[in-house]
Amino acid sequence: MNANAQEKYNLIVGTYTNQCESKGIYVYDFDTATAETKLKDNTKGVINPSYLTVSADNSFVYSVNENGGESTVSAFRYEPENGRLKLLNKKDAKGADPCYIISDEKNVIVANYSGGSIAVFGRNADGSLKDAKQVVNHTGSSVTERQKSPHVHMVYFSPDRKYILVNDLGTDKVYIYNYNPDGGAQTLVLKEAKDVKKGSGPRHLAFNPNGIFMYLLQELDATLTAFSYNDGNLTAIQETTVAPADRVVQNGAADIHITKSGRFLYATNRGNANNITVFRVHSNGKLDMVQQISTMGEAPRNFTIDPTGNYVLVANQNSNNIVIFKRDKVTGILQDTGKKIEVCQPVCLVFTDNKPIREKK
Repeated sequence: MNANAQEKYNLIVGTYTNQCESKGIYVYDFDTATAETKLKDNTKGVINPSYLTVSADNSFVYSVNENGGESTVSAFRYEPENGRLKLLNKKDAKGADPCYIISDEKNVIVANYSGGSIAVFGRNADGSLKDAKQVVNHTGSSVTERQKSPHVHMVYFSPDRKYILVNDLGTDKVYIYNYNPDGGAQTLVLKEAKDVKKGSGPRHLAFNPNGIFMYLLQELDATLTAFSYNDGNLTAIQETTVAPADRVVQNGAADIHITKSGRFLYATNRGNANNITVFRVHSNGKLDMVQQISTMGEAPRNFTIDPTGNYVLVANQNSNNIVIFKRDKVTGILQDTGKKIEVCQPVCLVFTDNKPIREKK
């Protein structure tokens, strides 16, 4: 996406559908000049599409359907001009409660939270899903009540796409797999299981754009750990926190993103903190906190930085809204715009171009 050449983008929103009136996946027009939004289209009858990924050519959307033992993974044809999504097919997720999904031109890879597993699906030429070609089941546990079994919470490509990093909240490990896109049942081959702080619960991670630093957000105790990264190897360089300094809270650290410039990092915390923390990223990879503010809602799950870098949009799951913050590119500071999108149980936010990539000039 060339953020300098256009003002409008699509915002795709994945939701939970079992708590209030939700149609599933919503596509909004987002005007980067004004932060105004307008609904373009939505699905109907899609169950709990709580995490999404969009193909590189902007033609397909892949979604988890988080539904206990009946969980599935769905492939949609995506028409970015009008926001329409047409279901192509669904496959069994091969594990309960999938919560994260990534894709490339060959594969769609899913993290199954309750199942404690990773499932790899091939892609057909028409974008639909093939049957699962590999399922990796984690084993083990850790020290808290929520860590009696594996809980795979994220799958993520390394910057060079040679590895898949997998956060397991239940075992307090970050698994690093060699990624062989055409490897069939050996698409993922374990390289290392990296231990992290006991009881911390690794949830989401983000790489600095330079690819040499990785940041791990740990849900259970709100730890944020900085690592140096080199060819699949992680070395911890700093441990900080997103927990408020001025009060004791129940933490539920959720999501983490870094700006395209690599100068600022943002992270949300749920529980009863309900805030977003801004960190300055130094050239040595270490972090300094510069702001911590309310997300103006409850349970800030996923969030995203718009393609221009001028706005941060936060999905407040339990207050049924997406709050739009203005971002100062120089200081990183956020300020509420007063604008929001009212939608049932928003969980996942993804910006896309509003045209197919192959048609863009």
